[in-house]
Amino acid sequence: MRKKRGLNKAALVHRHSVRIRFSEVDSMNIVWHGNYVKLFEDGREAFGNHYGIGYLDIYGAGYTAPVVELHCSYIQPLTYGDTAVIETRYIYLPSAKVRFEYDIFRESDNALVATGYSLQVFLDKEGALEWNNPEFFLNWQKRWMEIE
Repeated sequence: MRKKRGLNKAALVHRHSVRIRFSEVDSMNIVWHGNYVKLFEDGREAFGNHYGIGYLDIYGAGYTAPVVELHCSYIQPLTYGDTAVIETRYIYLPSAKVRFEYDIFRESDNALVATGYSLQVFLDKEGALEWNNPEFFLNWQKRWMEIE
């Protein structure tokens, strides 16, 4: 666990490594900018699997959680063969939203290469927006936020 920079909200953290494949770089051997979003997704999926809040867990509870906002800041490039370390942080919000923040590092020198965040909302089985946190999510928060 660590505190989010600039906010006094505790965050759950998970780190996940991904090796950059040839298909992810452009003709200049630099990871194409859109693939950083995929790295965020890899981090979010690994986080969910680690903490028991994966997409199938959400779906099994009768909901989906589409991304409604996404931001990425590029700092340094990754290249073919690099290993990206994605640090994914869940940031507690009292509203019915799920916020993840990301730092991507190059493993070889621990350089910060990108940062970002995503925001998700809950939809029920009919696709209607949930204005309150679903019970399964409140139970998940209670389980993990007690470890602060």
